[in-house]
Amino acid sequence: MALTQQRKQEIMSKYQVHETDTGSAEVQVAMLSDRISRLSLHLQSNEKDYSSQRGLLKMIGQRKRLLSYIEKGNREKYQNLIASLGIRG
Repeated sequence: MALTQQRKQEIMSKYQVHETDTGSAEVQVAMLSDRISRLSLHLQSNEKDYSSQRGLLKMIGQRKRLLSYIEKGNREKYQNLIASLGIRG
């Protein structure tokens, strides 16, 4: 379930704000979105994995809080982020 180092680097390079950025809210949202999509696929075939369901809900809540933080700071950056991740319609 964990992201590989190579996948993390790809996500960071795509969503980082500056050259040495590894933990900005945008990067965190992108990583959480990737983990959420992978866990959702797992839960489709393992419906009774309740521990993973709880983890998924916690990740979704964390992503929601980070998106709210980004939206308060810069609405345009928020719109661009959700469009590039394809998480809201």
